[in-house]
Amino acid sequence: MLANRRGVCQDFAHLAIGALRSVGLTARYVSGYLETQPPPGQPRLIGADASHAWLAAWIPDWGWLALDPTNGTEPGEQHPVLAWGRDYADVAPLKGVMNGGGDHQLELEVEVDVMPLNDSAA
Repeated sequence: MLANRRGVCQDFAHLAIGALRSVGLTARYVSGYLETQPPPGQPRLIGADASHAWLAAWIPDWGWLALDPTNGTEPGEQHPVLAWGRDYADVAPLKGVMNGGGDHQLELEVEVDVMPLNDSAA
């Protein structure tokens, strides 16, 4: 997985969390979205804004440090958080059971726009 950089964000987050926990550090799985910034004058790619996973590690005397191992970045405003937990099972963005007959199809589209807070909105 590491040598070929094959996997999805959940895989890279779980691998990093496991490595941190194996040396005694506390780490949590973070589920959210990733806002993409297309080049100037270009439209956003279809499906570019999507659910995303990263991690946060507890650093004593510092606090939680968020890390995005998939993109090699420290998450910021372009990483809105939905939830955090021990692993994907704690914070899956969609979970449930559907009973019934016939054909079913689920379609989902996400567009992420991060807007700054201003004093009047607080």
